[in-house]
Amino acid sequence: MTKETQPTYYIHSKQSVFSLNLKEVWEYRDLLLMLVKKDFITFYKQTVLGPLWFIVQPLLTTVIYIILFGNIAKLSTDGVPQVLFYLSGITVWNYFSESLTKTSSVFTANAGMFGKVYFPRLIMPLSIVASSLMKFAVQFGIFAIVLLYFVIFTDEVHPNIWMLFTPVLILLMAMFALGMGMIFSSLTTKYKDLTFLLTFGVQLFMYITPVVYPISALPEKFRFLVYMNPLSSIFECFRYAFLGSGSFDLMSILWSSIFITFILVIGTVIFNKVEKSFMDTV
Repeated sequence: MTKETQPTYYIHSKQSVFSLNLKEVWEYRDLLLMLVKKDFITFYKQTVLGPLWFIVQPLLTTVIYIILFGNIAKLSTDGVPQVLFYLSGITVWNYFSESLTKTSSVFTANAGMFGKVYFPRLIMPLSIVASSLMKFAVQFGIFAIVLLYFVIFTDEVHPNIWMLFTPVLILLMAMFALGMGMIFSSLTTKYKDLTFLLTFGVQLFMYITPVVYPISALPEKFRFLVYMNPLSSIFECFRYAFLGSGSFDLMSILWSSIFITFILVIGTVIFNKVEKSFMDTV
């Protein structure tokens, strides 16, 4: 074979299940950006309010939580204004839950595309996490505006230097959603019932995560169970950083980081294994 006819790119069918192929993913970064843009634009283009749903949804949910959990159930908010307490939890939870649920259907939802053209399959779950991050940025902006009002006109919240730790918290949530999503996405290619189980499970998972209540409101003997949830320390740290309530525990964050990294590794292994043959079962 002459130099002129030698191929410039090779597609290998065999690779380690531990391989992330990050170099190849980087080479397809234009596709990643295109998918993020497509998801962000097309999802709301046929709705009346369009992207305003990014703002309306968390605000309406906050109002409902204030009525149900704040005024009827009278759950503690650690002395933080209810609107800020619930809005902070909703903003963080929405990013995790949306990233997880959408990533969990990446194989079944994109089977047609996967069967027609080659590209690093990891592009799809990464595009979902990135797209959800854009929506999180919009909702976080709303939270920041409300927080700024309370900081200027009241003395009820006390943001601190740990706000600079926010990118790490977001990264941990993205890794957890990505890892769990890849596990469920891989399993649902054979076991379709897991789709319904996940939808129900995510709703239940919210109630063992301090979204609508602070950990301090729980009996002392049950708190360690909540802290076994890797998201608990993330939510507590987020509220501690921006609202001055809750607690910041480096050991809890370390536990969450180790557990989430483990889940991401397991998810990657399963995802890489299933992507080679999932078209036979979808």
